[in-house]
Amino acid sequence: MKTSLRALARKIFDIGSGEVLSRLCSVATLLFLAHRFGVVFVGVYALAQGLIQYSYPFIDFGLRHVGVRLLAKYPQAGQEIVQQVQRRRLLMAGVLLPLLALYAASVKLPLQSKLFLFAFTAVGSLYAVSLDWAAWGKERFRLAGFGKAVSPISVLAAVLLGRNSDQVLWFLVVGNFAGYVLQAAIFRRWWRGHLPEQEQDIPVELIRESLAWRRTSVMGLAWFCNMAFASIDMLMLGLMADPRQVGLYSAAYRVINQVLYAYYFLTVALYPQLARQNQTQRVRMLRPRILVSLVALGSVIAGLVTLARRPLIAVLFGNEFLPATLLLILLAWAVPLDFLTSYLTSAYIAWGMERKMLLCTLIAAASNIVLNLIWIPAYGAKAAAVNTLISYVIFLLSLAVAGRSARELAPDAERVPEMIA
Repeated sequence: MKTSLRALARKIFDIGSGEVLSRLCSVATLLFLAHRFGVVFVGVYALAQGLIQYSYPFIDFGLRHVGVRLLAKYPQAGQEIVQQVQRRRLLMAGVLLPLLALYAASVKLPLQSKLFLFAFTAVGSLYAVSLDWAAWGKERFRLAGFGKAVSPISVLAAVLLGRNSDQVLWFLVVGNFAGYVLQAAIFRRWWRGHLPEQEQDIPVELIRESLAWRRTSVMGLAWFCNMAFASIDMLMLGLMADPRQVGLYSAAYRVINQVLYAYYFLTVALYPQLARQNQTQRVRMLRPRILVSLVALGSVIAGLVTLARRPLIAVLFGNEFLPATLLLILLAWAVPLDFLTSYLTSAYIAWGMERKMLLCTLIAAASNIVLNLIWIPAYGAKAAAVNTLISYVIFLLSLAVAGRSARELAPDAERVPEMIA
């Protein structure tokens, strides 16, 4: 047990060492823009970052998680897996570009800001070329972490170079482009130097069947809906509210997102291990002691953020952002719910429960979108924060119901009732 915990801690450290650098650079860029240019500018940049975050699951559309699962199970078939996955990712990136243009044209922003929004996010579609997912599947966590940090470092360097220019938005675009190109080059060079030895028979037909559209599209829709329920508020505020509301919500969301991102290291490190588990091992991972511990840890963090809300906002973003403190209180109490739902989501996907995940995320995403459509026009960012909490509760209930009826978690009929106490 101690050995496995040490191994998990090492994996988390390997992921976190690069990911923390990535987050620090992203946060430094946002804070610099907040102090130098104010709430509205932050709102525009937050929309651009939000669109890129949605671009990732659209480009992957289930391929990332299925590909990692296949690499964990069939490492000798790495070349075939990578070729199949990358071909489809490039296709999805091409489909994405007109959708980004449509959103940029629809937001309530000046023309120059709309052009920046499209250019910055279109550059983000170069993510399709990256092989960071393959490094994850091969459990090269340190490489995956530091490789992904290249783009945020490049963007921060660019904004510092252009800090005195009237065209700082375009410095951000150039920095983003340079970062994605370098990131792709790093991962491709690594992959060429670590091609798997194909000494065993490669289950080509099994690989192709696993990556068929009808299978990966379920995963893709599930993950995309999961993103929508958790963070579509930002994009809807861009369409239905003014940039100031987006900027305030972004400030509160950024504080909470750092906590959630740190927790993400655990779920990423566990994923390849979860994918190899049998049904008995899966049931053990859902013991009440584990689930209650996650909620308790999240509640402690939420309480601390609530107590320190004003200095956090004032120091990080400036006094102009102090109206975001109420939003921060509301979003802070999504942390314990997210700790639990993220753990269950990662586990369910690793165990091949894509269809159940799709139903759960559809319910949660639909509830969040409907609530936002009703209340954002009247209450803006406050409504978005409250709706986030409500949709988390709905998502958690859906996951619990799905887990109780899952055949993937019940070696026999008697195991179902004891799966989630």
